[in-house]
Amino acid sequence: MNQVQTQMPILEFLLKNYKNFNARATRDATLSYWRHIESGGKMFWAMAGAMSSAQLGVTLAPAIRAGLIHGFSVTGANIEESLFRLVAHHSYKDFPEYRYLTKDDDTKILEQRMRRVTDTSIPEDEAFRAVEKYIVPMWVNATQNRARRFWHEYFYELIQKIEPSLYEGNPEECWLLAAARANLPIVVAGHEDSTFGNIFASHVKTGECSALTVKSGIEYMVEFYDQYRELSSGAGVGFFQIGGGIAGDFPICVVPSIKYDLDKPVKPWAYFCQISDSTTSYGSYSGATPNEKITWDKLTRDTPMFVIESDATIVAPLILNALLEMRKNPGAANDLIAKYHC
Repeated sequence: MNQVQTQMPILEFLLKNYKNFNARATRDATLSYWRHIESGGKMFWAMAGAMSSAQLGVTLAPAIRAGLIHGFSVTGANIEESLFRLVAHHSYKDFPEYRYLTKDDDTKILEQRMRRVTDTSIPEDEAFRAVEKYIVPMWVNATQNRARRFWHEYFYELIQKIEPSLYEGNPEECWLLAAARANLPIVVAGHEDSTFGNIFASHVKTGECSALTVKSGIEYMVEFYDQYRELSSGAGVGFFQIGGGIAGDFPICVVPSIKYDLDKPVKPWAYFCQISDSTTSYGSYSGATPNEKITWDKLTRDTPMFVIESDATIVAPLILNALLEMRKNPGAANDLIAKYHC
């Protein structure tokens, strides 16, 4: 068993220490995720917040390569910021004492052409403007050729065309690059609400680009109908959600839409877990409990459901590293789980 412990320090830590409250929810969600994957199931991730700027790709990218993640719904900010981290990592600045910054301090950050995201900041010139030089011509060319593509398809193409000599971040820690190479299905609903959404709008305003060059959110859902059917075949597909908002609500609605709007049979989501620090409140989607989703026919009474009320930048890497350990040595992982009677 000492050898197993050495091979699986994160799993051992979760099993030994995470007994109650949010810790128990983290442990149980991890083990249920593993059982679903082990049985041949797939997992779809919905990712809101600034997870790319928080460098979740350090564990997310290896999880994609290990076959632990099979599709995404992300905000426009998350998809572009994964690319930024790859090409401009060295130019980022951190502000660990951000809680004590004054308005004058933040004005100085603005004057340095940095855009602060909590305790880190994205460099205007090395990130936004550097990427702009590549992606705007792609939009213009698509307009001239009357081509139409989904938002993520431009980013999938661009991130795979960038010369490795231009990398500043570790490509092994870039989740967008891993997803693009695997050609994972991805939904970017509400992509207009992002820096490059604004940049695209400006080029539509000037007439250089057509708004039709980017397929709409409605077309994302139309595409997702078929993607969901494929993902849910066999043992089904689970839903792992970070935060709330459109990144979570848009894709989870595919099940009731197929059932009621298309009037076709559909498998329910096979698993649900949400990591969120949003408390339950009146009318809040981010803070809505899984039970509420039963009434919308997004989940069922039999769906394994977990809510982890914590910071995803702390919890998600623990879960992913434990899953990576189990993926590498499933037999030993199950022995260790049995040892702790979980």
